[in-house]
Amino acid sequence: MGLMGYYLIAGIMFLVGMIVSNRLKSKFTEYSQIGLRNGLSGREIAEKMLHDNGIYDVRVLSTPGELTDHYNPANKTVNLSPDVYAGRSVSAAAVAAHECGHAVQHATAYSMLQFRSAIVPVVNISSQLSQWVILAGLGLMFGRSNPTILLIGIVLFAVTTLFTLITLPVEYDASNRALAWLENNGMTTAAEHDKAADALKWAARTYLVAAISSVATLLYYILLFLNARDRD
Repeated sequence: MGLMGYYLIAGIMFLVGMIVSNRLKSKFTEYSQIGLRNGLSGREIAEKMLHDNGIYDVRVLSTPGELTDHYNPANKTVNLSPDVYAGRSVSAAAVAAHECGHAVQHATAYSMLQFRSAIVPVVNISSQLSQWVILAGLGLMFGRSNPTILLIGIVLFAVTTLFTLITLPVEYDASNRALAWLENNGMTTAAEHDKAADALKWAARTYLVAAISSVATLLYYILLFLNARDRD
């Protein structure tokens, strides 16, 4: 089996990820050309959603780059890319509200977000070590396979896989909160709301592809371990 199976899985998931990513960018480009009827900017949308949820200790900032939008729970900031921060489009509203969805999760102690944040230090370590330990276990670094070392690498990789799976409900929940707030507070018309939902749907699919890729790779590593153990 060697690494051919790994390269095959990685290649397939890379192509799928690239297709989804390109589709996401095209959707956001398309919807960035559609102005909101209420004329609010992404920053104004974000601040209003925060305040409507009783959150006044989170700052809305502009951050460089494209699709670099994120919520930082460490310093309680909603960071919006320039096109979202100053934009007055459906895309800007969808992204701004989604990132504020994470701020609402933080403020309300959403369990999955808390769990994800708690394991970040472990994930950082495991993501740096897992591939090297797996290569060592397969004998690609020292010339002889070692199922025990391979198993340790698999456990480390499983932690990163768990992180990608936990990320899914966190991201979907943030989008659901965003869309519900946009609709219930009259921030979007029916047509605008459908386009905002479509944009966030494609954004969520990037996380879904990452999770599927990680699970598929983990299963492949487990299969390698079982084969190596049987040979011993």
